[in-house]
Amino acid sequence: MSDLIAYYTAHSDMVFTAIQEHILISLTAVCFGFLVASPAGIALTKHPRTAAIVLGFFSAVNTIPSIVLLGVAMMILGIGFWPSTAVLFLYSLLPIMRNTYTGITGVDEKYIKAARGMGMSRVQILTKVQIPLALPVIIAGIRLSAIYIISWATLSAFIGAGGLGDLIWMGLQSYNFNLVLCGAIPATLLALAASGLLTFAENMASRTLHRGGDAA
Repeated sequence: MSDLIAYYTAHSDMVFTAIQEHILISLTAVCFGFLVASPAGIALTKHPRTAAIVLGFFSAVNTIPSIVLLGVAMMILGIGFWPSTAVLFLYSLLPIMRNTYTGITGVDEKYIKAARGMGMSRVQILTKVQIPLALPVIIAGIRLSAIYIISWATLSAFIGAGGLGDLIWMGLQSYNFNLVLCGAIPATLLALAASGLLTFAENMASRTLHRGGDAA
């Protein structure tokens, strides 16, 4: 452990740069995934048959090994940040889309009927009733997506995107296990931090929802 701490101290600039790159890759992929998958999940609630096809397709995409998609992206888009982000973006879609769809379709019909009785439009029902009630489930989807992407982003090193995967790969090539750990430990901590923050947000949304239900 003392050797690892000494090695980390001596190479802290390199590790910090890799952490920044890793966060940027992961955050960009998850943010773009949310911007696409969340509206798509909402739209699919109106078309259950199409939802089964679309969700089935992205489930199949997620079974493709990430190294295969990274290779395809490299052949089409070249190497670097954007090809890697494009692949991770594809992987980020399913958890968010599926949870958005599941959360909204799982809203109790009595709340929708009550909203209609109050004269709300479809858009108002969606934005003021369905989405708030589905929010804990949606956040859970974002949490799963973030954990997956932070983990898979370590493979971005294979196509020159940088990040903590660079340290792991260089360490494996040179049999330098301190370097491997300098990449693996921060990647693990980033995934745990993202999970913790989003779990907190999920719990806060659930508590707010329960307080609202109790008040009603």
